[in-house]
Amino acid sequence: MRLTSESNTSLIGRRRGSPRKQNMVLNQKSILVLAALCAAIFLMGLVLGTHIYGTPNSTATTNSNDGQSQHKNAESSPLAAATANKNLSENIQNLILESAKAELIEKQQHEQELEALKHGNVKEALHLRGMQAPGDVNYNPHHAVDDVGQLEAPFNEAVEVGEGDGAMYAGDIGDHVHHNEKEKEETKLELSEKEDMHNHFAEAVKNEAVVSEQKKSLREKFHDLKAEAAEVVKHGLRGAIGNIQNEVTDGKVDFIKGELSYYPYMTLPVSEDYDFTKYEPLGGGRFAEYKDGDSPYDITDKLKEQSDELARSRRVHVLNAMKHVWKNYKEKAFGSDELHPISGRVTQNWGGMGTTLVDALDTLWLMGLKDEFWEGRDWVRDKLSNTPPGDVSGFETTIRSLGGLLSAYDLSGDKAFLEKAEDLGKKLIKAYDTKSGLPHGSVNLQTGSSHNFGWFGNQFVLAEIGTQQIEYRYLSHATGNDEYAKKSDRVFDIIYEIMPEDGLLGEGLQENSSGGAFFSKDKVSFGAMGDSTYEYMIKLWIQSGRKEQRFRDMWDKSMNGVHNQLVQKSSPNGLTYLADRENGRLHHKMDHLACFMGGALAIGAYTDPMGLDSTRARRDLKTAKALTYTCYQMYARSATGISPEFVQFGGSNDFTIPSSAPFYILRPEVVEAFYYLSTLTGDPIYREWGWEVFQSLEKYCKTAYGYGSLKNVDNPSMPPEDRMESFFLAETMKYLYLLFDPDSEIDILNKHVFNTEAHPLKVFSDSS
Repeated sequence: MRLTSESNTSLIGRRRGSPRKQNMVLNQKSILVLAALCAAIFLMGLVLGTHIYGTPNSTATTNSNDGQSQHKNAESSPLAAATANKNLSENIQNLILESAKAELIEKQQHEQELEALKHGNVKEALHLRGMQAPGDVNYNPHHAVDDVGQLEAPFNEAVEVGEGDGAMYAGDIGDHVHHNEKEKEETKLELSEKEDMHNHFAEAVKNEAVVSEQKKSLREKFHDLKAEAAEVVKHGLRGAIGNIQNEVTDGKVDFIKGELSYYPYMTLPVSEDYDFTKYEPLGGGRFAEYKDGDSPYDITDKLKEQSDELARSRRVHVLNAMKHVWKNYKEKAFGSDELHPISGRVTQNWGGMGTTLVDALDTLWLMGLKDEFWEGRDWVRDKLSNTPPGDVSGFETTIRSLGGLLSAYDLSGDKAFLEKAEDLGKKLIKAYDTKSGLPHGSVNLQTGSSHNFGWFGNQFVLAEIGTQQIEYRYLSHATGNDEYAKKSDRVFDIIYEIMPEDGLLGEGLQENSSGGAFFSKDKVSFGAMGDSTYEYMIKLWIQSGRKEQRFRDMWDKSMNGVHNQLVQKSSPNGLTYLADRENGRLHHKMDHLACFMGGALAIGAYTDPMGLDSTRARRDLKTAKALTYTCYQMYARSATGISPEFVQFGGSNDFTIPSSAPFYILRPEVVEAFYYLSTLTGDPIYREWGWEVFQSLEKYCKTAYGYGSLKNVDNPSMPPEDRMESFFLAETMKYLYLLFDPDSEIDILNKHVFNTEAHPLKVFSDSS
């Protein structure tokens, strides 16, 4: 494989492929303030015996003790509804929601009233003020309105109540109500009855006026609370109170109640006929309460259940996306390395070893596409040849083909996959026949000859030599031939011996005369060229059943170096990112590839021998979350909602998309991090972000025969390119599906470990 130019080297490393509007959320302090105020409102409402936000026709008191009356009260009063058979946390949340709704309705009615008056429609204006007019079913001529001049008076304005029969007021709006002059001629008894009625009505008006003043005072306190909350969370956070009216109007809010939990992002399940063409990316800067790696919401069992229900409705669409690709691959390219998603052409750029088919086998299995899986098995058993002409990349062939075959065997138990895997492994392992034992980058599967790449000065690439051990150790475990494990483990023997004190490894190595090696390139990166060697440190420890402590020690040492030197904060919003380091200087860029660290740090924290509550584990998990938020912003801030190859930090808005890397080649690392954090923490936010990414893929990358890469993620009008890597099916589609699959057989905490191409393999145990 020939690689040239700097642009090509940026693609080398983990899963590199072939060469070439701002809202706010309340924090804990403001929620406590809100709870205290709402509790006070709740108690005041009980004393007053009325609701806080009512209609103009609401009476001041409600008197009922039976169940039927309580039900009617709940219908007419938001406070009654909030307090009927509900716990205190639900009362508070319902009260907030109802008050916001009432404010909206009141504002809309006032606007409609003014519009009616503008067009001379007095009767309609009266209706909007809660009055009756001639022609209404409940019209009472004794309460006829003869003065509409005050219809434009402000709502809830306190008024004086006139005494006697000559000045009555409807509600609290100050409209004069006069007795008909003819009534004075009625009998004394009738007059007495009417006086009693009028006096009763006047008393009600007085009470309503008092309540109106109380409502006005409470509204003022409510708005003061909004301002205080906004100050607490600052302009960068989503203010649940400040935005609740818009959310209610849009129908996008679902409150999760119980155990003082509030989660504002849950939505309804997605319909099967959802139209992705209408999706518009929502922009960056949102969900900023997650920016620093905090956990702003209580993750309750009820919240998880609702998230799972929503996820299942989204899972269907990811499955349909896979079906779309596989149908076309089967019809046009079955058994070929790659299908071109626009032209439908076929290429054999990985040696003609059915790379897309083999890479996608376990994805088919995990999605329940068993017929397609067994068709793939038949092709592997009957037609797969592991002796292509020419050289192949030892790294890519190991993680894609060997990993794919081993995972298919691990999931299905079918020996045809293991036989082909062993045949391939015997040929690939010859790349390790070097003076040091480090594997060459290129190997000929027919002759066994191997060499390094000239474009890298014939040096060993860190990310390639340290990202093959999971596959070879599993092959030894499955076949009983320990040669594969011993040869591949030699790499970490060498790295362990020459590892710097800060745990940060140079991206290139050379052999020395004594059969060892040394770091020949100073650059440290968790993107291309270095990334997945760190990933395999923690995963090899997990694969061993958490017994081979050397791998865990190397991981923890490297993570200390990461936090001491590479973890940085952007300006002005303080996004967390991992800088590169070269010659002692930091380069403030971060590759899409580096986003795998969100998942790696998270699994490292959850398996920390010192416990998840240890200082180290808490540090690593917090960084994992903060870093993943930044990676999400790399997607959300682009015009298509899709991330570029890397971003450059600096400037006036945290980072920019450089002109040298605006492209996207269907990479998986960000949705991989979403999957790990969603699975481990249970926080539904990672599914929300993943759903945004998937919608953008559907809208901007989907083609007639598959999904194409993007040349410029900031140009929504630019069509996708005619290129679809096999890792799109092996990784991107798999992680998206698993993100929305709460019923998966995969257990990353106890039973499985993924290789760097997202092929799951069972961890070793004493009984296995």
